[in-house]
Amino acid sequence: MAVYRLDDEIWFPDPEQAEDDGLLAYGGDLSVERLVLAYQNGIFPWYSNDDPILWWCPHERFIIRPEKIHVSHSMKKFMRKHKVEMKINRDFADTIHRCRMKRENTVGTWITDEMELAYNELNKYGLAASVEAFFDGELAGGLYGVTIDCCFFGESMFSEIENGSKAALIMLAEYLEQNGGVMIDCQFHTDHLESMGGEKISFEEYRRLLDEGIVYC
Repeated sequence: MAVYRLDDEIWFPDPEQAEDDGLLAYGGDLSVERLVLAYQNGIFPWYSNDDPILWWCPHERFIIRPEKIHVSHSMKKFMRKHKVEMKINRDFADTIHRCRMKRENTVGTWITDEMELAYNELNKYGLAASVEAFFDGELAGGLYGVTIDCCFFGESMFSEIENGSKAALIMLAEYLEQNGGVMIDCQFHTDHLESMGGEKISFEEYRRLLDEGIVYC
């Protein structure tokens, strides 16, 4: 299968045409319109500064169903011991930048200047959100992602205090469960997310969840 080259027109090839590693296309831009079309079809950008914009659609997906979030005994004990609060969009720009810096200073990051600007623009349109966790009044951690109707597409997380990002994810899942959320798309598998209830599903199942969670205008 070929990797498609995108142009100025807002379009994507059939997600089923992605390579075995999930790579579907390259090029195009990070406009609000293109990003929304991408996420509506299970496609997301992921690339480094030295690459063109790369668009991915893995055949096997990794998600968390909000009602199946797993909270360990030790985490429950921790959250009872402290005053734990969630804020949504406390400061989206700050949260995405903290996610970038935490990764940039350790394992490296795909959150380029271009990506940071693009997701801040999505947030202005109500199409991306940040979730922050506070422990006893102090910022502990957070995450951000794209939010379209009843689906949350997670992008990155950060912790300033141990358990900070974990608490943010737990509270996000609880909030989504209470408000009709269908899934948290984790994009790729990690052992950490699996321990919190993440599961691998087929692309067919993933598309069914998209159809259930996204109301097309």
